[in-house]
Amino acid sequence: MANPEKTIEVPAARPQKETMLDKTTRVVRQINEEDAHKRYEKSAKLRKARFEKEADRPVEAIRPKSSRARSRR
Repeated sequence: MANPEKTIEVPAARPQKETMLDKTTRVVRQINEEDAHKRYEKSAKLRKARFEKEADRPVEAIRPKSSRARSRR
């Protein structure tokens, strides 16, 4: 076992200073994450409202379209 008196501690590396590019990148990512979170919340709210609205309506049978529905050239 090593003698505690002879143990050498390695100094921790100093953290590098944040450059302007790093700061800009960090801020842009934060803004994008906030926007994505807001979009997700809005979509979830609209989805919930749509499901509630559709739950009140009776299910209608889907009528198949005829093959002649397309216009021919």
